[in-house]
Amino acid sequence: MRFRLTPEILLKAYMAGIFPMAESADDPELFWVDPERRGILPLDGFHIPRRLRRVVRQGRFTIRVDGDFTGTIAGCAEATDKRPNTWINDEIVRLYTGLHTRGFAHSVECWDGDALVGGLYGVAIGGAFFGESMFSRATDASKVALVQLVALMRQGGYRLLDMQFVTPHLKQFGAVEIPRAQYRRLLADALRYRCDFPRGLGGSGEGGDGGAGTTGAGALAALQPSKVTS
Repeated sequence: MRFRLTPEILLKAYMAGIFPMAESADDPELFWVDPERRGILPLDGFHIPRRLRRVVRQGRFTIRVDGDFTGTIAGCAEATDKRPNTWINDEIVRLYTGLHTRGFAHSVECWDGDALVGGLYGVAIGGAFFGESMFSRATDASKVALVQLVALMRQGGYRLLDMQFVTPHLKQFGAVEIPRAQYRRLLADALRYRCDFPRGLGGSGEGGDGGAGTTGAGALAALQPSKVTS
């Protein structure tokens, strides 16, 4: 009989420092990943490029938290010219949708009117957020969602933003690689905290109802004094 992974087992895996992936969206199997060097984005060293700061300030997107988790993970699974293959298969969708219904997986979304144009999703346990994937159908949408995520994490008292692997895209925001042993120490510390993932940014004039949507400009105030780079 084939073993069936459950959302509860998946939570324990994250707490142990491992996560699942698939070879491709068409491959029904999953395998566990435990990198020797782990990508994280230090919350106190988050870099916002100057051009992106202007985009966030302009408020061209409406940002929602958990407004359409299903649509967000579907967007991340889409094949594009820049990303012809993804690792998000049906089993990944089933498991993370299960985590979402249990309150452990969240999406941060960028909307243009009634259209979902970008966003990201991940898993929140204790004081750690494990970023899984992001997508853009409009220029800068996923970047704006990342800015909002970091602002929400700071507001919620989170300690660790796990990015799994460092890419050139993430390096511009301050992502770094650390050894497995160091990552596990940071993870153990973060799991000691009990944080609630915010639905929106409070005290910024933007409100706290993530379902209703905000412009995202309040993230800049919440992120002061984040580093600004050219």
